[in-house]
Amino acid sequence: MHHHGYTWVGEKKTFDRESIRRPPGEAPTANSEKEVFDRYREAVAEFPVSGVPPIQTAHWLLKPPSIIRGTWEEPKEAGAWLRLQLAGFASRFASADEREPDRLALLERAVVGRLTWGGDVSLGHYLNGTAFHAVALVTCSPNRAAPGLSCPVARSRA
Repeated sequence: MHHHGYTWVGEKKTFDRESIRRPPGEAPTANSEKEVFDRYREAVAEFPVSGVPPIQTAHWLLKPPSIIRGTWEEPKEAGAWLRLQLAGFASRFASADEREPDRLALLERAVVGRLTWGGDVSLGHYLNGTAFHAVALVTCSPNRAAPGLSCPVARSRA
């Protein structure tokens, strides 16, 4: 088992575009409305290549390996990376409570615990202005939430 790290910073309005945050799924039927076709086309074009966080954390594994920001065998190493990602943006968090160093330390411990049993972690913070910061750690080989998904690193080696 290992863990992949992902980050994204962007406009909240981009994050709110649900069609680019979901895998395409089944194609719409001929009776579907134009809006459904448009959302499907956008998902087909954007989801596989976009660094925008997926709605389901395990779906990061469907993204290309180039989006992975780090890979760790040990949960403690992955947790330390996550804490650094959060600390780098903490001064910009819109919520003063979320900037507290003690909170970041508690989050790191909780993250390590979750990764130890094979869980995933996904955190997001509004930044000052209209930006959003997302960071995720996804367990691979297998993923508990989506055991049928293959590891993107394994796919890239083929």
